[in-house]
Amino acid sequence: MSELLTIERLSAGYGEAQVLFDVDLALAEGRSLALLGRNGVGKTTLVNSIIGVTRRRGGRIVLGGRDLTTASPEQRAHAGIGWVPQERNIFKSLTVLENLTAVARPGPWDTARVFAMFPRLAERKANLGDQLSGGEQQMLAIGRALVLNPRLLLLDEPTEGLAPIIVEELLRALKRLFRDEGLAAIVIEQHARKILALTDEAIILERGRVVLAERSAALIAEPERLEHHLGLAAAA
Repeated sequence: MSELLTIERLSAGYGEAQVLFDVDLALAEGRSLALLGRNGVGKTTLVNSIIGVTRRRGGRIVLGGRDLTTASPEQRAHAGIGWVPQERNIFKSLTVLENLTAVARPGPWDTARVFAMFPRLAERKANLGDQLSGGEQQMLAIGRALVLNPRLLLLDEPTEGLAPIIVEELLRALKRLFRDEGLAAIVIEQHARKILALTDEAIILERGRVVLAERSAALIAEPERLEHHLGLAAAA
């Protein structure tokens, strides 16, 4: 299996503040990675560094053999990086259908496939973004990333603040994307055990450094390691 994403000794932050220190990460085509750690350890900064909106202090980022270290966020998006931020960033003044068609690029993922994955969106395709529930907005944010037809999907806390029934619906959709569709992905998630059940691999950050890189299944089988790094609540 060929390597899709390679990050070597990445150090980055914001302004004068350094958040990441010599981070190494490798992800193969079709593999999914859980990005875990307590609050404030650099998880979102790592994702932001991949999309190109932090201040890099060292290291390199390569996607599919293309060095993106100095590329702009737009160039990285065109290279195949899709992003679902915590804020969702949907167009609230556009309809669901307009949100999807406004950003769509040629490829296997189109509006019909998004509606098949999220029937709620199909039912509300004429609704404006600000007329959707939080869960529906998150589904739309994921759908917008998919119609870009990315090679790598980045998701930052996709289940945060959502009702349990919606969380389960989203997790089923992510399982389909990772397991059935084979879409390469990196997911930040506070519910460690839930996301480890869907992903192939995991890394844990502490104070901006990778302290553990392991197969997801191995971490599920050893909950004491999760509790050590994340605390009991996050490991549950």
